[in-house]
Amino acid sequence: MAYDINLANRVRERLSELPNIEEKAMMGGLTFMYNDKMCVGIIKAELMCRIDPAFHEAAVEKPGCRTMDFTNRPMIGYVLIEQGALKTRAEFDYWIDLSLQFNSEAKSSKKKK
Repeated sequence: MAYDINLANRVRERLSELPNIEEKAMMGGLTFMYNDKMCVGIIKAELMCRIDPAFHEAAVEKPGCRTMDFTNRPMIGYVLIEQGALKTRAEFDYWIDLSLQFNSEAKSSKKKK
């Protein structure tokens, strides 16, 4: 499954000055890890954001945002944003900033040995 390279480049540029950013192929797309924790990603043509689960319901009420749902299992705290809702720099930065803010509180996945 391919992901939108232009959207990936926008994310790369936005995160370029942060330390501890790592890109990983994941979930058929591209994921950006920050401090060894999933932060944002690209799935097909949508931006995936890991956000505070307490804010999830309010987030999915915003235009172009929906709950990430793989195999009919909604993932609270993970949202997908359509590119139509990311047209301006302010719209794009809003979602990236939301993910970066939650990253300090997010739990890191256990590393496989």
